[in-house]
Amino acid sequence: MSQDFEQHYVNRSNWIRAAVLGANDGILSVSSIVVGVASASSTKDPVIIAGLAGLVAGALSMAAGEYVSVSSQADIEKADLEREARELEEMPELEEKELAKIYERRGLKPETAAEVARQLHEHDALEAHARDELGINEMTSANPLEAAGASALSFLIGGGLPFALIFLFPLEHLFWTEYLFSVSFLALLGGVSAYLGGSSVSKAIGRITIWSTLIMAISTAIGQWINMPGI
Repeated sequence: MSQDFEQHYVNRSNWIRAAVLGANDGILSVSSIVVGVASASSTKDPVIIAGLAGLVAGALSMAAGEYVSVSSQADIEKADLEREARELEEMPELEEKELAKIYERRGLKPETAAEVARQLHEHDALEAHARDELGINEMTSANPLEAAGASALSFLIGGGLPFALIFLFPLEHLFWTEYLFSVSFLALLGGVSAYLGGSSVSKAIGRITIWSTLIMAISTAIGQWINMPGI
């Protein structure tokens, strides 16, 4: 008889976070640039140039930012693991007792916690301390290249959607088309990411719709203010 196991989502957290952030940023950044410049322009050329510049610069910026930030996290994890390995080599008994105390705080009886700590130390002491003391494991450990690639690619895909609208609609209709399409894209993205992450779909859609509307409205207001006579 087959056995069903619970499905967990934590192993997806790194790439989901980077991809969602990149796509969300791409849609929102490029659409905001487009509506802002379109509000201050009488031709499409400045809108196209600004949108393309924002698309390319944003993707590169996302990749660099993710790589640097996640590399810093990876460096911290590596330093912690090296320090823990030294402590296990220099004072293994003390480290075993420390691990047992962790299990006691989680609800195990002292004798059970001590036995669990002993067996785990015999199996792989560093892995046990990395997981239960430091909170580091293979599923959640930092991967700079994965995060950078996911962010850049998703930014290009997300930002490419509002950028393509420039060529499909006349300048005077760009505000509403950008707004409606971008909010729809963002709502879809929020719903899909929430579904993949096992969280509330409606809450994610509502949150992303409100903030995207506010940001695009501010961008449009700035563009119209710049286009006012005498500015």
